[in-house]
Amino acid sequence: QVQLVESGGGLVQAGGSLRLSCAASGRTFSSYGMGWFRQAPGKEREFVAAITRSGFSTSYADSVKGRFTISRDNAKNTLYLQMNSLKPEDTAIYYCAADLRGTIWLSLKQGVGYDSWGQGTQVTVSS
Repeated sequence: QVQLVESGGGLVQAGGSLRLSCAASGRTFSSYGMGWFRQAPGKEREFVAAITRSGFSTSYADSVKGRFTISRDNAKNTLYLQMNSLKPEDTAIYYCAADLRGTIWLSLKQGVGYDSWGQGTQVTVSS
């Protein structure tokens, strides 16, 4: 199993930036793919971004492409999401997730196959 703890959320004005972190423990961090998801009030959880075990490949939802950057530091067992040019519609609880079963990248990059989740961190963007 793996334990995931998100941090870095908060309140920011539109156009601002935040960097989310996800600290992982319990298993070798570099052995699994990672992703970020979000859930806004009254909406279903949606995929935001994904990254391979090595960090070599990344994938983004169209709604965040060009504004958000996913990265990882395997030496620090930490996943990041740099969010720039934030919009009010980015307001949501953000979750990091891990793929522990070795799901193929084709699925992970579309937000499918994740089986371990953090508790989430709130991001609120004011207009």
